[in-house]
Amino acid sequence: MGMGCLVAILALLFPRIALILLFLFSDYLVTAYQTTIWPVLGFIFMPLTTLAYAFGMNQQGTISGFYLVLVVVAVLVDLGIIGGSGREAAHR
Repeated sequence: MGMGCLVAILALLFPRIALILLFLFSDYLVTAYQTTIWPVLGFIFMPLTTLAYAFGMNQQGTISGFYLVLVVVAVLVDLGIIGGSGREAAHR
């Protein structure tokens, strides 16, 4: 398993930790976002979406095609529409 796969798994399991590490040790978020307010708000409310948007912007420079689908799926996961929620897990 390559280092890229390890980072992707870390980002999926612990998106807030991945955001902190990206902020501290790279300019990945600075390249994707022009201000610091959006990554901070993304860290608080929608961390996976913040990572997906940064990935799309760093890879393509715009959000379209596959990267748009990736951001939409990340929004749905962050909102709990995909993957279930804590309340639903408690009922099982």
